[in-house]
Amino acid sequence: MLERATISVQSGERVAIVGANGAGKSSLFQLLLGQLAQEQGDVSLPGGCRIAHMAQELEASSRSARDFVLDGDRVLRRLEAELRQAEADGDDHAQARLHGELDLHEAWAAPRRAEALIRGLGFADSDVDRPVSAFSGGWRIRLNLAQALMCPSDLLLLDEPTNHLDLDACLWLEGWLRKYPGTLLFISHDRDFMDRVASHVVHFDRQKLEQYTGNYSAFERQRSERLAQQQAGYERQQARIAEIQRFIDRFKAKATKARQAQSRVKALERMEQIAPAHVDSPFTFEFPAAEKVSSPLLSIRHGVAGHGGREVLSGLTLSLLPGSRIGLLGPNGAGKSTLIDALRGEARLLGGERTAGENLAVGYFAQHQLEALDLDASPFLHLQRLSPRASEQSIRNFLGGFDFHGDEALSPIRAFSGGEKARVALATIAWQRPNLLLLDEPTNHLDLEMRQALTMALQNFDGAIVVVSHDRHLLRNTVDEFWLVHEGRVQPYDGDLDDYERWLAERRKDEAPRPAGTGVASEPAAANAIGGLSADERKARKRAEAALRQQLSPFRKRQTALERDMETIQQALTELEQALAEPDLYEVASKDRLKSLLASQAEHRSQLEAVEMEWLEVSETVESMAANLG
Repeated sequence: MLERATISVQSGERVAIVGANGAGKSSLFQLLLGQLAQEQGDVSLPGGCRIAHMAQELEASSRSARDFVLDGDRVLRRLEAELRQAEADGDDHAQARLHGELDLHEAWAAPRRAEALIRGLGFADSDVDRPVSAFSGGWRIRLNLAQALMCPSDLLLLDEPTNHLDLDACLWLEGWLRKYPGTLLFISHDRDFMDRVASHVVHFDRQKLEQYTGNYSAFERQRSERLAQQQAGYERQQARIAEIQRFIDRFKAKATKARQAQSRVKALERMEQIAPAHVDSPFTFEFPAAEKVSSPLLSIRHGVAGHGGREVLSGLTLSLLPGSRIGLLGPNGAGKSTLIDALRGEARLLGGERTAGENLAVGYFAQHQLEALDLDASPFLHLQRLSPRASEQSIRNFLGGFDFHGDEALSPIRAFSGGEKARVALATIAWQRPNLLLLDEPTNHLDLEMRQALTMALQNFDGAIVVVSHDRHLLRNTVDEFWLVHEGRVQPYDGDLDDYERWLAERRKDEAPRPAGTGVASEPAAANAIGGLSADERKARKRAEAALRQQLSPFRKRQTALERDMETIQQALTELEQALAEPDLYEVASKDRLKSLLASQAEHRSQLEAVEMEWLEVSETVESMAANLG
């Protein structure tokens, strides 16, 4: 795995461990935990270093979720066991000593700490007393994470902690880890998570360890500068940048929502910096265009959706057109997966009607689909069954883009990793040429390079996309609008992911449990629950925010007007381009009409550029003023 590798991690650093699957990242953790011995060299930790780590598997247990998480505090459990023994022995002196030690350990607050961790990771309050055996595999992994966070430690090791989390839980975990006082080493494939948490990056590269200062974006910049100097990667780098530029050009003509659009412009600028860092990716694939398309692809009117006869969502009235690119936001359990099921027609609506276009072809991805794969079949056989007449070479070429080459393409997938099975499922979807992609957490188990390739493929997909994901990089770079699933409703969300994070933070404040006792917080406690502000200060802040919203109103109106102007001009340009595509136009008799159309096209392009420039300026003003409201 590694040869003559050397790294040094200082106390308090938060280090993201990155590299291709199979490079040895998890083996490094096993070395630190003493579960694996090095063949040569030294691995040293400070004396008395307390290590906490996140287990990857959890057996069913009758212990409650709260007790299981409390088990992470091994010192607490040892003291409690010693106290029980002292009480059984009638040893008053030992009891007094142990009560003092438990008090120093703040044992009285431990159950509340455990419950806070459980809530933060997305569990309902009623879940804390449920047995571990009542939770599915993904939720048990969350309990493993909570147990690791509960353990007092100097060194915390987390292996892909966001894999089974939703976006809300990811945001909570980021905040917790940024406050963690010890040293953190974590393996992740979520670039936004690493950007928000990591202070350093260690990269597994060609059996060496390369250490970088800064977050993941800083690592990408430094690595891309190094790779850009290598002539062999230059052409591939330029091809990637050209792909990104085509997407930027296409996106600019469709900028319809100010906050989201402004955020996307910035993200796309960053994509140009990212491209060189991934020129050596083993993945390069696309979702081929569907042969036929309907418009609309799918619509639901007055829909009511749920499961088991229980209503989860109501008032569903929506339509998906070719080119729709929608990200679903909403708290855990709000009904995002229920909406996906309603869209794909998996479950009959409890009310209303679902109308599918004549040529609707759905490609659906969710984690439970990996269990439906034929474990005894190879990636090659999965595609061949779908297209028996396809040539062997065409199937092999297609699978090569998903990094299935040679014998691996013909091997049964039973022994494949979760990431490899996810690639088989995605390849199967892409092979069928869907015109609507419904993706429920598609990046779980995928490494960074595959996530990047999936992002690029989705950017270039001509059909419609509806996606649920905790991977904010993928969301920012593949969707044009968001829908918020909340309190039984699905509504367009005018903000971007930063707005959504602020919305979640406010929601957590409102839902924070009050102190035990009276059931009503005292005035100081209530003030502390809202940023330490008194009632008068809160009133003054609300007045200031109201004044700022009033100042913001004309800018928002101008922004909306400019967006309408851009759509009108773009429509006119589209019509001009269609007219200019007519063959008869280039005959001598049509010379004057051709000149008129070309002049009109140039004028409209100039107008569009001017309107876009003003829209960007106004959007920056709106974003700046709105940030002060957050």
